[in-house]
Amino acid sequence: MADAKDQLYDAPVISCPSVEELTKISAELRLNCSAEELEIIHGEFQSTAAAFQRMSHLQQPSLPVKYPRTPGYRPAKDDNPFNAWYYKCDIKGAKNGKLAGKKVGIKDNIAVAGVPMMNGSRILEGYTPEFDATVITRILDAGGHILGKTNCEHLCLSGGSFTCDNGPVTNPHDETRNTGGSSSGSGALVASGDLDMALGGDQGGSIRIPACWCGIVGLKPTHGLVPYTGAMPIEITLDHLGPMTKTVFDCALMLEVLGGYDEGRDPRQLPHITIPEYTKELESGISGKKIGVLKEGFDVCTEKDVAEIVRREVDRLKDAGALVEEVSLPMHLDGPAIWNAVVLQGAYNCMIKGNGSGFFYKGFYGVSLQEAVSRGLYTRPRDMSGILKSFCIMAEYMDRNYENKFYAQGQNLTMTLTRAYNSVLAKYDVLVMPTLPHKAPKIPSADSTLKDQRHVGLGMLANTSPFNSTGHPALTINAGFSEGLPVGMMIVGRHYDETSILQVAYAYEKIRDAN
Repeated sequence: MADAKDQLYDAPVISCPSVEELTKISAELRLNCSAEELEIIHGEFQSTAAAFQRMSHLQQPSLPVKYPRTPGYRPAKDDNPFNAWYYKCDIKGAKNGKLAGKKVGIKDNIAVAGVPMMNGSRILEGYTPEFDATVITRILDAGGHILGKTNCEHLCLSGGSFTCDNGPVTNPHDETRNTGGSSSGSGALVASGDLDMALGGDQGGSIRIPACWCGIVGLKPTHGLVPYTGAMPIEITLDHLGPMTKTVFDCALMLEVLGGYDEGRDPRQLPHITIPEYTKELESGISGKKIGVLKEGFDVCTEKDVAEIVRREVDRLKDAGALVEEVSLPMHLDGPAIWNAVVLQGAYNCMIKGNGSGFFYKGFYGVSLQEAVSRGLYTRPRDMSGILKSFCIMAEYMDRNYENKFYAQGQNLTMTLTRAYNSVLAKYDVLVMPTLPHKAPKIPSADSTLKDQRHVGLGMLANTSPFNSTGHPALTINAGFSEGLPVGMMIVGRHYDETSILQVAYAYEKIRDAN
């Protein structure tokens, strides 16, 4: 007689359907299966269940956890400047390395084993991953000191800083203003000096928006340069992780640590990615480099002072020997529409229907994260943010009435948009434009309408979102202040040419700081 342990081991992992259930599915799918066919399908399901049973007993690969840690704690209000921390912890990495002595924060959509992960939403509240995202291991291997998880927007779906279920993250320059999102806590803590550097994530601008409005450096690398393994996605073709730092040197240093191939775990990556020592290339200067000032990137500005400041500061790059001239690319203005066609249904099917992981790719799946998202969506759907609810309703309507037609068109047009940028970047080393069309707005009140929330949370993406679609690397650096608020300049480069972007940013930083 089998003992209790054997009985538990052999317990079915899935329940087999009844003929009645299969009949209902056949009718809903309009398959018109006969009674005989349904009986055969019912019988065949037994072997399918047996295969799943066997698979559930096999050891799944996971991501390594190499350094000891404790879960940490939720900081009290007086220990949480700008409401930027979700969880504080103390994880020390290797004794030596490129990031030795650096205080690092981690956006809370990235798994850190043993430390709770909420991704800004009650839907995930209570979940603690058992694995470290690849970027966490790389930071710790390089000697970084992780001090905690930073608050982010509700499932990262906002460019504002007011949708996190832990409360708004406020701007260090003016606490009535947006920090920018979705990497809101990372931006605020680097800007305030609590952290030397932080990890952010970017699907429509979510590194560059808070970096811009907080006055720091933020880089969205080439799509796939930095592995996304172990972070909760929004849409696989748009997902990026990258550094947020005080200085260009630290941005380059952190990118050296983060970048590189992840052994096939991340479908976003191409094999054989080469990561140069970016920091050693910074002093090469930009004499002779050609900088294209993208006219349409200025045309979208809704505040005149933003455009004026960035134009003035770009011209200063001539002092470092760069050739600076205006260039026009009208299709840039179509970039947000192309991005929107992909993100609306893509995010819904990957993040919501795909339970935080998506489908149909080879790579690592965080199964415990999937299960946590699935439970949360089933038990707490009403706790979604207003912006996310609007995404779900609009995307479900599109799915039901148009299937994936417009998503597919968006992906097709992404290829056209990519070629358009590439054609200009064949003539220029980088393109420059304002990061965002306006300065940081006020944080909406708690009783604001959904229309106001969507406007404040999604109304700044004109220049940032196109490069999530095309995957070009883009960096924001502070170009000055107006009314006490930072104004960002965005530098965009060729795929995998982060070196040129960092060189231009470094040269500008030296000119700016010398005055």
